[in-house]
Amino acid sequence: MCKHILNAQVAIRAACCKKWFDCPECHAENANHPLQKTDEMVFMCKKCKKAFRKNADEYEDADEYCPHCDNHYVIEAKTPMAALGVEGDDARVDNRMIKDDRIKDQSQSVFTDNDLESRLG
Repeated sequence: MCKHILNAQVAIRAACCKKWFDCPECHAENANHPLQKTDEMVFMCKKCKKAFRKNADEYEDADEYCPHCDNHYVIEAKTPMAALGVEGDDARVDNRMIKDDRIKDQSQSVFTDNDLESRLG
């Protein structure tokens, strides 16, 4: 499982060490050598678990799909993003931090009911 690309559809076999990685960053973290560049790439589809080769020089639009199961593996990568959250106690025990959006806040009006009658005449 790749921590850099969350929706990786294929694993790539590195030509330098003949090991499978989900992305180049995973290779850089786990190997002690740089990734060797090559024209012929070997992929393993994560859907059907079958390997296939693609030549980068002859790459076409139809090559974006697994030849065995037609899984579209060239998609926009989803990378993990930092999330900002509120730390607090368990909301099931102490729910004072949770605001219920279904209840309208009554204090948003500038006028009170008594003041409203005198102003309208």
